[in-house]
Formats: sequence, structure tokens, C-alpha cells
Amino acid sequence: MNTPAHLILGLAAFSRRDSRKVTAASAFGALLPDLSLYVMAGVSLAILQIPPNVVFGQLYFSDAWQTVFAIDNSFLLWGLVLAFALWWKARAGIAFAGAGLLHIALDFPLHHDDGRPHFWPASNWVFESPVSYWDRAHHAGWVQPLEVALVFICVAVLFRRFPGWPMRVLALALLAMELMVARVWMFVF
Repeated sequence: MNTPAHLILGLAAFSRRDSRKVTAASAFGALLPDLSLYVMAGVSLAILQIPPNVVFGQLYFSDAWQTVFAIDNSFLLWGLVLAFALWWKARAGIAFAGAGLLHIALDFPLHHDDGRPHFWPASNWVFESPVSYWDRAHHAGWVQPLEVALVFICVAVLFRRFPGWPMRVLALALLAMELMVARVWMFVF
């Protein structure tokens, strides 16, 4: 899934109107599994001036980058975080870990040849799904509209849960980003 969709779904599933801390934790948990990609790709592209075809054709699949992705996309590590948060009855920790687990659970079936080793450190196995959220050769033509529809539903949930303008502006900004990215995947790839 696209990162803006993960943020919207994580917020819809775990945010709480009565707790900024829980809401922020749900947003950060939804973002964290993708954050390393943005940092590494951003530094490579903008600072090191590495061409995009090298960043996404070579570095993305390198052992070093895949190790980082294994850590931040591990069901086992996120499950441990959730277990500790449940043990300590930490609402923000539960929202953080829940949103992270939701993120990787939605990514797991939607990556064809660019998946992550979701069971690291127990295994480096990568599920090669027949379905991709971005690759039209692997059914993205129907995945993207479903993703966008789910995002609209979750934005409606956020509008209902948060009557104030800050969350509504955030939800609309994330929706706009999702629509821009989805359009690229649908019409370019």
C-alpha cells in the first residue's frame, strides 16, 4: 500500500479523540515501517545524487537495505512491541504497535517482487505475492481502486471521530497525497 494510505488506516484504526498521545503514536506506528525507505532513498537521491534507477534497481535490493527493511517490517519484532505494550497497559504503545502491525499485515499480500522478510530474525523468507499494489502486471489495476475506496471510508471515520479542523486538514492532506500517488501507480506503471 501507499504510505499515505497506511497513515490514514492506522489513524482510523487506532487514534483516539481524547488522547493526542495515542493518536500521534498510531500515526508514527503506521509510518515507521516505510520511514527507512524514505530516509535511505532521500539521502541517496537528494544528497548523494545517485540516479533513481540505481537507488530503486540496485540499492533497494541490496543486502544492507534489505536488512534494514527486515528489521522495521518484522511481524515478530512488532509483535514483541505489542506484547510489551499490552503487558504494561500502555495505550499509546498499543496504538503504535497496532498501527505498525496493521501496516505490515496490509503490505504482506500486496508486494510481488519487492516484498520484505516479514518473519525476520527467525527467517529471511520473502513472500512473493501474485498481487501488487503498484504493478499493473500483478493486478494493481483493481488493487489501487480498492485501496482508494478504503482510504475514503477511513477519512470519513476520521471526520466523524474528530470534529475539529486539525485532524480533518491532516486527513484531507493525506487523502490528496494518496490520490496523487495512486494516480501515478495506475497510469504510469
